[in-house]
Amino acid sequence: MNTKLFVGNLTFDVTENELQELFLQHGPVTEVNLMQDRFTGKARGFAFVTMETKEAAETAIQSLNGRDFKGRALTVNEARPRENRPGGDGGGYRKSGGGGYGGGRRPNRY
Repeated sequence: MNTKLFVGNLTFDVTENELQELFLQHGPVTEVNLMQDRFTGKARGFAFVTMETKEAAETAIQSLNGRDFKGRALTVNEARPRENRPGGDGGGYRKSGGGGYGGGRRPNRY
């Protein structure tokens, strides 16, 4: 059974291949997903690594959590399921409505 791990405190120049090589030392890796900013494409400093077995995942956690990797102490633990967040408008730019003359006739400017 595959086990997904959260890997945090990564340098912003790390690659998926580097992470795969690091985790392969502890067992078979089925997927590496380095999270990137949607707009800039730059790394966000964390990733998800899926290990093929629960045992490999536990070994990776024990061996790599707190270990220095490229000058940073890694955070490695089992990933939790994503929480459902309520929708809402969330503020920010809104495309609907806004301004105008209230829907009636426009005043005559001439």
